[in-house]
Amino acid sequence: MDTSLRTDLTVRDICVGFTYNELEGKGLFGLNGKLTIQPEYQRNYIYADGKKDVAVIDSLLKGYPIGVLYFNKVGEDRYEVLDGQQRITSFGRYVTNKFAVPVNGLPRNFDGLAEDLREKILNTPLLIYICEGKESEIREWFETINIAGVPLNDQEIWNAVFSGPFVSEAKREFSNSQNANMQKWSSFIRGKVNRQDYLHTA
Repeated sequence: MDTSLRTDLTVRDICVGFTYNELEGKGLFGLNGKLTIQPEYQRNYIYADGKKDVAVIDSLLKGYPIGVLYFNKVGEDRYEVLDGQQRITSFGRYVTNKFAVPVNGLPRNFDGLAEDLREKILNTPLLIYICEGKESEIREWFETINIAGVPLNDQEIWNAVFSGPFVSEAKREFSNSQNANMQKWSSFIRGKVNRQDYLHTA
C-alpha cells in the first residue's frame, strides 16, 4: 500500500458540500462531493454524545491537533475516509449548526460564534495521508487500526472485512435506529444499535 501526505486541506475544504443523514446517523459526503465520509464498511457515527463531539470542536478552538486522518483514493480526485470519520463528521455537523458547544460558559452553535472563532475553526489545517493499494491491503489495514479511545468491536471489524451487498442490507435492517422493529427487538436484545449489537445478534 502506498501513502502520500497532504497538508494543503483545511476544515473549510472538507466541509464544502458536507451532508449528514440524521436518520441513519451517518456523515455522507464532504470535500465538495469528492469525499465519502462513511463508506459501507465504516461504523456508524458514535461521537454525538455531547462529549466526544464537543471535545473535537474544543480542540479546534484551542488550536490543539486533532490527529492524522487517512483517506483511501478510489478514483481520480475521489476518496473514502479510512480513519477519521468520527472527527470529520463532528466538525462537519458543528459547522452546519447541528449542535452547540460551551464557549465562555454559554452554549454556542457555529453561527453563534464570533467571526474570528469561526475562521479559526475553518482555517485549521489537516494532516491527511492518502492511501492507495489493493482492496485486500486497504481492508487489512482497516481491520488492524485502533480508533483512539474507542476501539472497533468485533461486529464493526466484520462489517469492514466482509462488506458487500449482504452486509449493506443487514445494516439497513439491524443498524438503523429508526427501524420500527427496534422497539420490539429491544425486548430480547441488549446493546446499542449504532455499535452494531443488534446486527451482531442477528
